[in-house]
Amino acid sequence: MRTKLKFIDLFAGLGGIRLGFEQACQDRGIETECVLTSEIKPYAIQTLKHNHHHENFVGDIFQVKNEDIPSFDFLFGGFPCQPFSASGKRNGFADTRGTLFFEIERIIKHHQPKGFILENVEGLVKHDLENKHDEIGRTLKTILDKLENELDYQVSWKVLDSVNFGVPQSRKRVFIVGTKNEKVSLDNFEPTFKVLKDVLESGKPIMKTDFTKKLLSHFTIEELYGKSIKDKRGGENNIHSWDIGVKGECSKDQINLLNRLFKERRKKQWASEIGIDWMDGMPLTLSQIESFFPVNNLFESVDVKALLDDLVEKGYIKFEHPKKLISEVAENGTITSRVYDETKPKGYNIVTGKLSFEVNKILNPFEIAPTLVATDMVKIVVPDGKGIRKLTIREGLRIFGYPENYEIPVKESLAFDLLGNTVVVPVIKAVAERILDALAVSEYEMLETENAGIRV
Repeated sequence: MRTKLKFIDLFAGLGGIRLGFEQACQDRGIETECVLTSEIKPYAIQTLKHNHHHENFVGDIFQVKNEDIPSFDFLFGGFPCQPFSASGKRNGFADTRGTLFFEIERIIKHHQPKGFILENVEGLVKHDLENKHDEIGRTLKTILDKLENELDYQVSWKVLDSVNFGVPQSRKRVFIVGTKNEKVSLDNFEPTFKVLKDVLESGKPIMKTDFTKKLLSHFTIEELYGKSIKDKRGGENNIHSWDIGVKGECSKDQINLLNRLFKERRKKQWASEIGIDWMDGMPLTLSQIESFFPVNNLFESVDVKALLDDLVEKGYIKFEHPKKLISEVAENGTITSRVYDETKPKGYNIVTGKLSFEVNKILNPFEIAPTLVATDMVKIVVPDGKGIRKLTIREGLRIFGYPENYEIPVKESLAFDLLGNTVVVPVIKAVAERILDALAVSEYEMLETENAGIRV
């Protein structure tokens, strides 16, 4: 009689790793049992209990002793990615969350399971590079050394992109898997593809705020496909606040001036001309601006100062002194900062920063979504009929490959936080299938060896 494969799920989040593993096992007629789940977010625990019926939940894995963990066959760990993420400070093992890998090591060392699946952001691969041409950084080298040489597992790792696994999202993550006897191949998966329209619903309530009305009064629905809304550089796929008159309507000349100023204000020649330290985003004087704007204007005069002063009044730009670098000696070393240099002439600079736009990205239904992260998901919108609306939780679940019966019974902002930090289930399922196949080969060879011994 075949026994159940038992597993523990650490830093479980939405439970995507266990779900993909369970699906792979179910397809092979293998029963599974989760004997322990570790998660610290209350709303994640609420969601896990709603979808998975077992009671062995623990919080902080630091507080769990090895002997208090039931015997298990597999360990799953999507250990916190912020220490290695490009969107975070990338402190790695210097961050408390980064040391959670060593909790994984501790548990594996004590229990010696058949195998494990670990997942993290792509940034882990090159974190803490010793030499810039190295394939991997010291952080990943440390992890692999612990798993291979100290714990004696056959370990494979690879960055996989979810776009190749039948979900309409590009999400690159590094997967580290290991078993006791067989090295698992993470190469040559059969690709399958979807675009967003394959998972989007229709006829949902559209947004009718002042902001979205401004947006739709300046652009058609089709023109908005794939656009980001931010007052930062972004090329043709970026819409700025002045393009839609958020702080007041702008003339065509003013829009052209702002777009040109955005590009010019980062050039080092202007800093040298004024005699200041270069910075990306300097104020430029009127004479400097008039040297590049308007472009090829042969037939009509443009009052550049009047355009600029009106933009200052509306709040799109500010009139300020440039900043200089200063250094101060502190207990932990020298600290550098920038302060206004009032000895230098004032110039015009674009007001940037994190503006409170209620929309920051309109997804293109005929393409795939970019990597969706927790901080952005609540402001992601999709076209629906003649308007735009927020992404629904169900659509979010589909974009991550969760089944239709999976539910997130918490408020929207918390649900999007969970989604933005979860794994893509079909990727996990494909990886788990490779592990199960390797495990089957290993157990078959062991059985053959035992039978040969009996025959002798």
